[in-house]
Amino acid sequence: MSPGSAIPPEELDRMTDDIIAALKTVYDPEIPSDIYELGLIYRVDIDDDRNVAIDMTLTAPGCPVAGEMPGWVENAVSTVQGVQSVKVNMVFDPPWDQSRMSDEARVALDMW
Repeated sequence: MSPGSAIPPEELDRMTDDIIAALKTVYDPEIPSDIYELGLIYRVDIDDDRNVAIDMTLTAPGCPVAGEMPGWVENAVSTVQGVQSVKVNMVFDPPWDQSRMSDEARVALDMW
């Protein structure tokens, strides 16, 4: 986000919080933790026109829901008030590993 954003700081903070909340509603069907806590979201960018670009990855490139997951993320984030459009980019660099998981995800998966 550039310092000269056209979006008022309060609205940007609310949108950011709401986008994170929306991302936390998307789960990898094979793992009982949401994609945000798993560390699958690498970048969220909100431009001055309130278009959202998200870089995300998967726990493995061969994930069975690889084709569906970006749509789930787009659908969830598009419900956030003020968001004009959502574009999800699937990236595999850097590769995901367990170090990206939050403590919440580690507890849920018993991975200490």
